[in-house]
Amino acid sequence: MKYFLLLIFFFEFSSAAFAQNNTRPGSIPASGHLYGKVTDENDAGLAHASVMLMTLQPDSARNRRPERLIKATVSKANGEFSLENLPAGGAMQLLITAIGYKTFKQPFSFIPKGPTGMRSAAAPPQKNNGGAQGFINPFDKDIGNIKLFKEVKNLQTVTVTSAAPLLKLDTDKKVFQVSRNITAAGGTAVEVLRNVPSVQVDVDGNVRVRNATPQIYLNGRPSALLPDQVPASEIEQVEVITNPSAKYDASGGHAGIINLVLKKNKATGYNGMLSAGADSRGGFNAGGNFNVKTGKFNFSLSAFTNQIRNRTTGSTQRMTRADTALSVSQTNLNKTTGGFTFGKLGIDYFITNRTTLSFTATQTYGQFKPAETIDIRVDTLFDTGIKSFTGSRYASGNRKITGSSFQLSAKHNFPRPGREWTADITYSTRNVDGTGFIDTYPHPSTWELLQQKNNMKARVKLLVAQTDYINPVSAGFKLETGIRMQLNPITNDNENFIRIPPGDFEKIDAATTLFKTHNTVYAAYANASGQLNQQLHYQLGLRAESSKLTGAQTHTGDVFKTEYPISLFPSLFLNMNLKKEQQLQFSATRKINRPSFYQLTPYTDYTDELNITRGNPGLTPEFITSTELSYIKKVNEKNTVLASVYYKYISHLIARYLIAGENPLTGKATLISTFVNTGAGERYGAELTSVNTLQTWWELTTNINLYRSGIRSTDRNPMPQTRLWSLFAKMNHNFNLPAGFTIQLAADYQGKTNLPVNTNEGFGPPSQAQTAAQGYIKAFYGIDMAIKKAFLKNNAASVSISVSDLFRSRRSMVYAEGPGFTQYSNRLNNPQLFRLNLSYRFGKTDPAVFKRKNMKAQNEGTIQDL
Repeated sequence: MKYFLLLIFFFEFSSAAFAQNNTRPGSIPASGHLYGKVTDENDAGLAHASVMLMTLQPDSARNRRPERLIKATVSKANGEFSLENLPAGGAMQLLITAIGYKTFKQPFSFIPKGPTGMRSAAAPPQKNNGGAQGFINPFDKDIGNIKLFKEVKNLQTVTVTSAAPLLKLDTDKKVFQVSRNITAAGGTAVEVLRNVPSVQVDVDGNVRVRNATPQIYLNGRPSALLPDQVPASEIEQVEVITNPSAKYDASGGHAGIINLVLKKNKATGYNGMLSAGADSRGGFNAGGNFNVKTGKFNFSLSAFTNQIRNRTTGSTQRMTRADTALSVSQTNLNKTTGGFTFGKLGIDYFITNRTTLSFTATQTYGQFKPAETIDIRVDTLFDTGIKSFTGSRYASGNRKITGSSFQLSAKHNFPRPGREWTADITYSTRNVDGTGFIDTYPHPSTWELLQQKNNMKARVKLLVAQTDYINPVSAGFKLETGIRMQLNPITNDNENFIRIPPGDFEKIDAATTLFKTHNTVYAAYANASGQLNQQLHYQLGLRAESSKLTGAQTHTGDVFKTEYPISLFPSLFLNMNLKKEQQLQFSATRKINRPSFYQLTPYTDYTDELNITRGNPGLTPEFITSTELSYIKKVNEKNTVLASVYYKYISHLIARYLIAGENPLTGKATLISTFVNTGAGERYGAELTSVNTLQTWWELTTNINLYRSGIRSTDRNPMPQTRLWSLFAKMNHNFNLPAGFTIQLAADYQGKTNLPVNTNEGFGPPSQAQTAAQGYIKAFYGIDMAIKKAFLKNNAASVSISVSDLFRSRRSMVYAEGPGFTQYSNRLNNPQLFRLNLSYRFGKTDPAVFKRKNMKAQNEGTIQDL
């Protein structure tokens, strides 16, 4: 495997800050170094905070001590700051300000250690471990973590609180705040992701990033729960990580990671919210959450139910060319009723000021009843003439889906800022039980009626145990290490029966399979980060993973085992700070994508006669090399721009491919979707994200991605994927109007693009029997709109009205071709869906009763070591 790294960009840097040394000859030199970290109320690093160190100069004439600036800087993307070459003597004051936050002030002075071990009250004691560790620079002071609190002003009876930015651009990810995403009110994570920059969501709710399938995380860990099982009201923010470092899983390198961060309220006292809503198709939702924090405990409880009435229309035209020409035309109408219920319990126990134990449990239950009607017309061309016949196909079913997730985690913060240890165990399950019936009525009615029944049961379990340790060894160097174990057993049973009335249902062995699989992954990683100078920062990582996949078809006794030895996955990140609040970031990583059991098993799934799939036991893993170069510019306080160019190279690419076969249920020739390793895949492009406050009442977020992808041909894949340039664009307007009104207008456009390649299904067949190497998706666009009105005291209540796919334009139109066939299909799912939602917030805080010391003692004058 050949992969390369780009290492460029050395620029001359001019500092806007200046130092002033007031020491006299013979006094202590200007050799002081002060550093720390600025965080918000949730302990997240706060970028672009102004950090100033002031000196108090005596003014006998005015009998006061005016402040004079010594040195100033701004905090980095992770909140860290550093001030060097400071005067070592005299009284000083640290001043930290940020827009929307209260000003922080604290006296400060450097006091050299004497023979008795005197130290500054502003810095932690240093342990003497002998040797070089005993010689600590007495003027090198760690001020700790400084927490800033949001500015809240009472204007008579109205409370005005500064709003969090809609989109925050961190070093390695985009963080999207969803609390102001009113178009998703009453929906699920799927509706939330539809408005997140860089994320594409198709009509079936399939999520893509840069036209590839990402990994979906829940609170930073993989989960068996799907996005449509997580209510939008439970999501605090969405993190999009397009090129994950060695800290994250090596698998799933096609599109990175989308992390859904659930809400976790830690406000002192109690608070909660109730909500309810309905949509124009008869669906409804209701839910609420409650949180209370007192003493050493924080409790949270939430529940949500969403009942749906979905409607999908579509058509398919297929032409096959063999000894005879066969034309098949289908029109379909799908109506699905049902819904899901979601519940979550969270407990935090603050063992000490620096150690926290947390437990989170979620439970979901869903039941869906799909019903589909398909009208079919077949025209067959023989040498002697044309023979045509028509038929109808009625499908109905009942599917129950339950899911659980349990996470136990511990976190310990050490006195030195940034030094921490975490450990957690996450166990999640997803169970699917379903029965489906298909009746095929050929015309004329004298032909035989064919009935098909399918029983399906699937069990997915996922256990992830991980521990991480972060140690800022020095002011310019940090070491991060961790180990991880993942166990993923899956059971999938499919039984198919056919019946020709008045006979009984007979089991078809060729269309029945019962299998079990167990996937195990062990991993360890190390990341070293630091700064080569004031401008250039680096992070170098290495991850080692080994895995084993075992499987068995329990009804036949066939077993197989695939082992992947230890593989190394390096990562490199470079960050260069330029003048005028500009940054350059470069990253390069290596990833792997292992085939799932369903992709490997030779079993052919005939559950759906129109969507027949088969695995390929000869598949090998994909290896992905990803590089990305980004430029970030904060034009002013109201405008930030992020521009990126990226390139991915995938060797042994896994793609779906259509082959000819025979359906044992009907004895007719058919097309079967399977999986093959093609030659290699490439994906490259440029992306632009802009966050603008055009007016105090108008916010605009724009995302544009121009990309090209393709598959190279090989002997096993004689038909390469046509390389297409495609454009994906997304725009989101937020209007904050008088009288408590808010309007959101969101639009997205997807140009003509290649079909996504490997979606790596965990179990069950792909959603459509088509191949990425043999087709494309036509261009489409969609517009969503919502209006919200807040009322009552402190805007405690609100009502919102939203509509998705306002112009019925978000239609999936797919063209596929292969040896001997061409196929065109289109689908439209739930166009012009209106939702009405009501919500009410309540709560009370009492700091005098529930006040607790800060976990990291950020603002205390003395920080004691453990």
